[in-house]
Amino acid sequence: MTTEKLDIMKTIKDGVQYGLKNFFPLLLMVILYFLTFWIPYLNVGTTIGLYKAVIGIGRGETIDPVSIFNKDNFKNLGNFFLLMGFISIGTMAAAAFMLLPALVIAIAWSFAIYFLIDKHVSPLKALLLSYDATFGNKWRIFFVGLICAIAIGLLCGLLGAIPKVGPVLAAIAVILAIVCVVAVDGVMYDFFSQKADAIMAEHRAKYCGFPAPEAPAEAEAAAEPEAPAAE
Repeated sequence: MTTEKLDIMKTIKDGVQYGLKNFFPLLLMVILYFLTFWIPYLNVGTTIGLYKAVIGIGRGETIDPVSIFNKDNFKNLGNFFLLMGFISIGTMAAAAFMLLPALVIAIAWSFAIYFLIDKHVSPLKALLLSYDATFGNKWRIFFVGLICAIAIGLLCGLLGAIPKVGPVLAAIAVILAIVCVVAVDGVMYDFFSQKADAIMAEHRAKYCGFPAPEAPAEAEAAAEPEAPAAE
């Protein structure tokens, strides 16, 4: 299993740069999501669409704001709810052990929905893959979120303290922060997506249900040296 570590500051920097560069498409997507989130059933498709958009962000793809309304988003409906149920039950059970295990499990499973959608694995294997891919990086994921939260809080607090225009500037900062946080999540997913690909290739039977392909018998025979002909 690969042990490469997530670069906290680079992840935040790349996410902010992407968010600012693609600010208006991301902002429109976020606005459309919140405007329609109250609509039953549609909100499930837009939520899955938002996860898909984050996957695309990590790969540097151009974001189509209205893609959250694609009908294809509903193809993952059953597995999405099944996975959400597993996550909810698992984290609630972990919370019985003084909360810290619940935090660790929540971080370890934080990419499971992305893997379900992107890697086309079952809900249980998505949880397992997320846990394995984040191995050794859980606290780095936590600190990415913590640093973003502190930076946003400080920025909004400083801007909000400016007389008269403070509330307006703070509101603009919140909007910028939401867009950049979505982009940071995309950059972070791309890192763990590559780790997941390496893990799945190494343990095909565990995640894909079948072993790695073996060399054909003909190729093995060709590789063996021929015995000298009897005289």
